[in-house]
Amino acid sequence: MKLTTFKRTLVALTTFFHFVAPQSYHGPEDPRINIEAVLDVPTNGASTTPNGRIFFVLARVDGSSGPQLVEFDRSTNSTTAFPNEEWNSYSEGKDPATHFLGVNSQRIGPDGNLYVVDKGATSFGTPVDLPYGPKLVQIDLQSNAVSRIYSIGNATRSNSLLDDVRFHNSTGKAYLTDAGSGGIIVLDLTSGATVRVLDGDISTTEYMPVSAEGQIVYVGDKPWYVPTDQLEVSPDGTYFYYQPSSGGMSRIKTQWLDEAFYNSSLNSNAILGQYVEPYAFTTPTGGTAIDADGNIYASDVDSQRIIKISPNGTMTTLVQDPRLLWVDAMWITTDQRLWMPAAQLNRGEPFNNGTSKIVKPLYVYSIDIGVGPSPIDHA
Repeated sequence: MKLTTFKRTLVALTTFFHFVAPQSYHGPEDPRINIEAVLDVPTNGASTTPNGRIFFVLARVDGSSGPQLVEFDRSTNSTTAFPNEEWNSYSEGKDPATHFLGVNSQRIGPDGNLYVVDKGATSFGTPVDLPYGPKLVQIDLQSNAVSRIYSIGNATRSNSLLDDVRFHNSTGKAYLTDAGSGGIIVLDLTSGATVRVLDGDISTTEYMPVSAEGQIVYVGDKPWYVPTDQLEVSPDGTYFYYQPSSGGMSRIKTQWLDEAFYNSSLNSNAILGQYVEPYAFTTPTGGTAIDADGNIYASDVDSQRIIKISPNGTMTTLVQDPRLLWVDAMWITTDQRLWMPAAQLNRGEPFNNGTSKIVKPLYVYSIDIGVGPSPIDHA
């Protein structure tokens, strides 16, 4: 399919889809769902270690204050700032390179370290603190100390929103999405060098605003448009999957991303964009995860369901439940459960003229999926 044809088709189908798709779900609760954690602050990302440690990103869209990255203690149902209070205590005058300004995601990497994506801005919609604010922070979970800081400032912009990260073990690369200024960032984990690719390409550009619970999400009086957001890497490392938050998943072979990292003549949308394939016609999405068989799980924030996307792009519904309110970054545990943090993000202050409509407490749910995590996704 020619690039221009793909663009016209995607725009037309996306517009059609948003008029005919099922919206907010009010059906029965699914008994297969377990509760893993109860919180008083929204979390938009959970991760666990094989020995039972649990980490959350706390999204302060409810107007609360406190640490952004925490370790969760199940025995006491309490949280502790991680790796310490100082990293979570940024204020004007402190070094933005050694404090969290705005944690957007976190995950255990395939090497067993915790990786934290800091968008480099202190609040929603504020300019990025360049060059040292946006970063990927590596934390050694043996010492509970920061072991390396990857500065992403030279690959981000003032309107960037550094979103999430995935890894490719055999090439030593990490991939990050920019959900503010659409594009993908390739990071060499050895040198720390970064290169932007598919910058403003049609595959990294949003065509519709985000919709949740059957309604367009607004920031003030403007619809909320979110470009490159969710991302995954196939278990064999062959494909990189990505999409804007409003849906429409694409894929490209990691081979081409990695070659564009070294070869600037390949790094143009006219050339690199030719290798992009439309993959799945997903709905507005909060978060994704990928299992060892290559199935991708995407949360449909309009209809409170989790969609399972098989390696050939076929979509089926895994579970639908009215409690799955804006499920964000999901996580697959070694005991084959999909963790689903119901963040209620669309009900937060930034999207309701400064008033939080979040209903507390908030929950992290899970469901048995019968398969473990991708071996190159996390330890």
